[in-house]
Amino acid sequence: LNLPQFVQLMETFVGEDISLPTVKRLIAFIKEEYKQTEEEKMEQLEKVHHISRLAQRKLLLEALFEKWDNNASGFLDLEEVDAVLSTFKEGMEKEALRKAKKHLCSRYPQLSRLGKLSPKAFQTFLESVASEFTTGDEDEAIDNLVEFLTTSVERSRMKCLQSLTRRKWLHDVQQAAETSGASMEPVYKAVFKALSQDAEAHGDNKKISAYIALLEENQLSPERGQVLLRYVACTADDAPYVLNQILYRDMKGVSFAAVEEGKPIHVPRVQLHGNIHFWNYDRPKEERRGSLLVLPLHDARWRVFGILGLDTLRDQCEKTIFLTHEISFYQGVSQAFSKAYHHVCRLKNVLQMTVTALEWLHPRAPSIHTVITYLVEPGKDKTCDYALRKVITTDNTGQKEIHRSPVLLLRKENLLRVYLFKCIDSSEVIRASVCGEYHIAVPLRDLSGQALGIFDISIRHYQKLPPHEHKDLQKMLKMAQAACSEILKMSLEETEPTYVLEAEHVANLRHAGILFHQLMLQDLRQCV
Repeated sequence: LNLPQFVQLMETFVGEDISLPTVKRLIAFIKEEYKQTEEEKMEQLEKVHHISRLAQRKLLLEALFEKWDNNASGFLDLEEVDAVLSTFKEGMEKEALRKAKKHLCSRYPQLSRLGKLSPKAFQTFLESVASEFTTGDEDEAIDNLVEFLTTSVERSRMKCLQSLTRRKWLHDVQQAAETSGASMEPVYKAVFKALSQDAEAHGDNKKISAYIALLEENQLSPERGQVLLRYVACTADDAPYVLNQILYRDMKGVSFAAVEEGKPIHVPRVQLHGNIHFWNYDRPKEERRGSLLVLPLHDARWRVFGILGLDTLRDQCEKTIFLTHEISFYQGVSQAFSKAYHHVCRLKNVLQMTVTALEWLHPRAPSIHTVITYLVEPGKDKTCDYALRKVITTDNTGQKEIHRSPVLLLRKENLLRVYLFKCIDSSEVIRASVCGEYHIAVPLRDLSGQALGIFDISIRHYQKLPPHEHKDLQKMLKMAQAACSEILKMSLEETEPTYVLEAEHVANLRHAGILFHQLMLQDLRQCV
């Protein structure tokens, strides 16, 4: 039990109308009666020490990764890291390095093709190298490797400041997803803002156009290719020409080559290339000059699901070629967008599943007056650790309202709803009475057990539901949690690289609705 869970357990045990002297007697009793053997104490201390050590190691390796990843690309070159490590202890640990690299490539199959280390793969690599050393313990070996790799890379103050600024912009993209209420619009805005700010600050004030296209199954003109790219977002000035446009395989362009290869394609001078598709037909041919960069968008399984494109055709200056450090950062933006995009997709799936679960519950529990569903969002300033966004309200007439405009609850502004925040803090079910109305707050947990959402169930003046309704409510909550966990697990799978269609995300949304009923059916079969 953590602290909020322990406090909640005690509050539930003593009830609401307990006197202060009784509470003090209970505390004194627990203090006197709670016994712990030396062996149990040592075991608990070792566990805490182990967790602390792993957390410190993670922070240490993340800081090292960021020091090496100067341009905030989100990846390190495997061969570059391997080359530096091969000089560790004057090359005496090359065998350990070879074994660790072999283990790494078997765990991350895409490494042999792409040669890029994500922060997680980088940590795995160094831990594998340390575990292969024949002398010393693993913690000491990790510390030695970190110290060696830290001194192996030198960064100027200007480069460090540039890296910090870029990481702030990438963080803004993720923050946009986490506070979006399952909408993509804030994410698109954050991406284009990051790109334009970097072009201005670190790209000689380039004027850039940027656009995002997602892969879809080609049902419009199958004879023109099995898949197409649909442009779903772009910078404001390009919207009349680019937004909602479709690129087919038989049209000019390098975007499908980037999709197939899974690597960025840079065209320094589009006027000399001969295979570029220009969306803006109003631009005279003599002005169709500049650089083009097309970056594939990868999901967590290294499948390509679209492209992020940038060009400098609106900039009439001579020096408009994208430099290496710019391309590296744009790769970081594409990775940040991918994480944000899939975060929003997961939220949409969870909400679709929630709607299905509430529709199932409504005819079976008429004594429930309303159910309000909230999502947990990070706080926007230091005075607020998190906020609750109201997303769905259903009542006992079967009416359902999806809240599109943001309705946020903050702890300091909602003293009567403190039970909701207790539920989030403890990730436990909370019962409360507010102005004579009884509420049951139930957390919807992520894979780590933390609450990502909450059901606020109002049963009005009833202190408890009729037994058959209570049983159906418990069944619904159990299946909703199982379906939520299933949705979150889907995004963790790792498979061989390929590409994935936008239609699959639409199919996943439908699947999320059906998933609740599938799990309910499985549970019924087990009971029979």
